[in-house]
Amino acid sequence: MENQQGKIEPPPTNKVVPTRAQKINRAAAIASIVLSLIALLTVLSGFLLPPQPPETDEGSAAHIFQLSIATLFPTILVFLFTADWKHPARATRPLVLPAVALTIAFTVLFYVEHHH
Repeated sequence: MENQQGKIEPPPTNKVVPTRAQKINRAAAIASIVLSLIALLTVLSGFLLPPQPPETDEGSAAHIFQLSIATLFPTILVFLFTADWKHPARATRPLVLPAVALTIAFTVLFYVEHHH
């Protein structure tokens, strides 16, 4: 297709280009999934692996869990602030997996701390 100056232009596409907020929202959704799975796997590794000799501090697994939870909070805030609230069900769907993973992680952590 030629424009008025005689230059050839590519044919128009129906591709929707995501906005900056949509890109940030998607990145925050992926980060929240990754961070919640890190927290879950860290807790499960402490529960399923054989007991280690007592350490002078909490150990690296506890620090990894704490850092993933501390990083998750601002990540979810970014996700919520950049979500498209015209479609609330679609906007909150990416938070289902992190919510389930964190529920399991904190349940296992509670069990390990109080009954193990």
